[in-house]
Amino acid sequence: MKRDTRLSAMLHLLLHMADTDEPLRSADLARFMRGNAAAVRRTMAGLRQAGIVISEKGHGGGWHLARDLEAITLADIHRALGAPDFFAFGNRNSQPNCLIEQTVNAALEDTMRDAEQRILERLSAVTLADILADFRGRFDQYPGKGDFHV
Repeated sequence: MKRDTRLSAMLHLLLHMADTDEPLRSADLARFMRGNAAAVRRTMAGLRQAGIVISEKGHGGGWHLARDLEAITLADIHRALGAPDFFAFGNRNSQPNCLIEQTVNAALEDTMRDAEQRILERLSAVTLADILADFRGRFDQYPGKGDFHV
């Protein structure tokens, strides 16, 4: 099953945006991801609607952050991406006649609901500022500081 990597991708791009004072064009962001600009624009649209980024058209335009890094949590970004499911597994049959399968479904649903709540709590506690600070700490330790985009 294919994983949804949009949260990871958007965090990557948002940190690149945070690391510059200039707006970044979709083509620039796509190069960071080795992807395509149209896909970047489609995904960034949800972040724009959520007030996380702003886009400006024309010469000198591009994408930039709309809020301070401390005011953007991973949960904000997750929601802006449509709150994709965290887990790729589910119940074999959503309306089983078998009492054992009903019990299994209830146990899995309770467990997943609890796990999702814990993940959302953690995502709500981590900001882009936290991740950028971690990046900067890693960068300070990086031996080849000139080229860390490998």
